[in-house]
Amino acid sequence: MRLLYHMITLCILATGILCLDGCEKKDKLDILTVSPDRINFPAVGGIDSILIETTAGLWSINYTGTDWLSLSGTSGSLKNATVILSVTTRTVVQRSDTLTVSAGETKPVKVIVSQAASDFLYSLGVDKTSLDFAQKGGSFALTINTDAPQWTLSADTGWLQLSQETGNQGITTINVTASENNNFGSRSATITLSAEDAPIVNVSVTQKGRIYPSYNTSPAEPDISGMSSNAQELASKITLGWNLGNSLEAIGGETAWGNPRVTQALIDTVKQRGFNAIRIPCSWNQYMANSATAQLKTDWLNRVKEVAQYCVNNDMYVLINIHWDGGWLENNCTVAKQEENNAKQQAFWEQIATHLRDFDEHLLFASANEPNVNDATQMAVLNSYHQTFIDAVRSTGGRNSYRVLVIQGPSTDIEKTNRLMSVLPTDYVPNRLMVEIHYYTPWNFCGMTEDATWGNMFYYWGKDYHSATDPEHNATWGEEETVDANFRLMKTKFVDQGIPVILGEYSAVRRSALTGDALTNHLASRAYFFKYVTKQAIANGLIPFYWDNGATGNNGNAIFNRSTNAVFDHQALDALIQAAKE
Repeated sequence: MRLLYHMITLCILATGILCLDGCEKKDKLDILTVSPDRINFPAVGGIDSILIETTAGLWSINYTGTDWLSLSGTSGSLKNATVILSVTTRTVVQRSDTLTVSAGETKPVKVIVSQAASDFLYSLGVDKTSLDFAQKGGSFALTINTDAPQWTLSADTGWLQLSQETGNQGITTINVTASENNNFGSRSATITLSAEDAPIVNVSVTQKGRIYPSYNTSPAEPDISGMSSNAQELASKITLGWNLGNSLEAIGGETAWGNPRVTQALIDTVKQRGFNAIRIPCSWNQYMANSATAQLKTDWLNRVKEVAQYCVNNDMYVLINIHWDGGWLENNCTVAKQEENNAKQQAFWEQIATHLRDFDEHLLFASANEPNVNDATQMAVLNSYHQTFIDAVRSTGGRNSYRVLVIQGPSTDIEKTNRLMSVLPTDYVPNRLMVEIHYYTPWNFCGMTEDATWGNMFYYWGKDYHSATDPEHNATWGEEETVDANFRLMKTKFVDQGIPVILGEYSAVRRSALTGDALTNHLASRAYFFKYVTKQAIANGLIPFYWDNGATGNNGNAIFNRSTNAVFDHQALDALIQAAKE
């Protein structure tokens, strides 16, 4: 009996041990989780994913292998794996498939994948659903992608042009081109892409309009009467020019900078004393009747026309520009201001050109004054301002169709112009453009009015005009050889290529505060400067226009007393006239 008891006890203990061992093994069974367990694709298809987590060594996915569903993988050994599912085709009936995920001895997990029914059999799409054109127009590339056998493209407006209107299955790139929008305000349109058994795709199109309204409201038929001279022929007729400075460009009004109102008598005097051309610097920005529309005051347009007529009455050539004018253009040759300034340039010149259209070839227009440009990017902006100027003037028609136009080099500086002005804007009328530069070199002599840490004023210019008693104010650079080299650059770059160059400004202040021999030597040196620069300009084919600001006091540039219409500076005048005659 005792022996039987012990045997039973041992059996119970053995059974317990086995149970414990069996229970421990059950806790270590492999696991498998898959999420989500259902994926619903829309009719257009798309991309989704499932996450597989398992402690088993390997996992696998079984499904019927339908051609509408693609998996990034069907087996793997990672404990945490992501499988990408993609559907790229449409179906006209709802469809589904079941993915069975297995791993080791775990219970398989099922994932149901379905796709909603589509009203269309084919997909149709573009890479851009909206296009935004600048006011000047331009082109955009549009890429079409479809599995439809054929597609059709159309626009609901005439200002859009499509490089291709039909095409076949696959990827096709076409160009959408917008013409210039001359409307005051933006405009919009729709491009429609369609294919049989495919959804219609619309591309919205907008285009900026003119910032200001068009002032070319009465373009005239081209009129060549009185306009027979091209730029070179006209240049040969101008012997010596004079600037009506600090009058019509004065900010605050014609007399705001100290000069009296311009009269016919003053212009008569200028002509009688040997000049046959006048450059009239003009301000326009301050004479807007409405700044929101850039409309110029009619009375100011009439005043400029009146002064121009004073010149033409004397058989003089006259050059009208947009001068400093508060700096809106010449201080802003920047990409940031390009669109805004081109709009104003166009609005102003459409009005100026229309109002002065009836003058014959005695009238020339100039785009700007001294546009501040230092690099190629700014030069490109300046060229756009010049192009706008040319296009605006030409668009008004009449004699403006053939008028000689003048464009300014960067900063009207000779070195910059030689380096940066590699191309000229386009003019559909051949041989009717001139280039303008200015010359105030060395500035120490021409315009500097007090000594500075970097250098002194120059009172005496020219190798034979230096002072032995005041050597600290002798020119140390920028003398005869500099004039020769600079003007030769312009001759080679432009004149020899058939493009006349206007030396639109040059002068040197009259330092009348000096006394005795210093004043005498300075004035003689100054007269020599005028004679040398004028003579060398003409020798190199440059057309000289002396800068006269009307100021007769110290550091002034006046040749004429505009209050009396008498000659103020005979010495300077004689030097200019003699140089022009030699």
